[in-house]
Amino acid sequence: MNELYQKHETEINEILSRYPENFKRSAIMPLLFLAQREKGFVPQEALAQIADITGVSETDVASVLGFYSLFQETPGGRYRIQVCTDLPCALRGSETYLKNLCEALGVKTGEITEDGLFSVEAVKCLAACHRAPMFQLQGDGEIKYYENQSVELTMQIIEGIRASVASEKEGKHG
Repeated sequence: MNELYQKHETEINEILSRYPENFKRSAIMPLLFLAQREKGFVPQEALAQIADITGVSETDVASVLGFYSLFQETPGGRYRIQVCTDLPCALRGSETYLKNLCEALGVKTGEITEDGLFSVEAVKCLAACHRAPMFQLQGDGEIKYYENQSVELTMQIIEGIRASVASEKEGKHG
């Protein structure tokens, strides 16, 4: 029984209709996004379900999942701060920036902040080497890029998000 297909049959059929029958494997990425949408990460059981839908091996699906920083394999904060630490970015101070940002947030790389809002990850190549340190912020269905960062600038962004989330909660309860 393919739970992903049963739950999202109409949407999956629409995704599959974009590709010729013999190229269903091209639907792996949109199906991964679909599987990730509900929990903020792709549950392990979704790999087999996507493999079944596209007619490829589970290993093929897992390789796409593992390659792109847009897909998550584990739970994280509501917002994922992904700092590029590839060599060109490291030469522009990204490793020090990441370390100091984690200290400012009271977490280690890969951990979630106490309020559950943010997790911090080191990733490779976000295609902005000349504007490092930089990070991509994933959350609430959006991806935003922040370049030429300092810990102070990033903390301003984070505090703005925290304030927005707090007012969102007040609106629901007030």
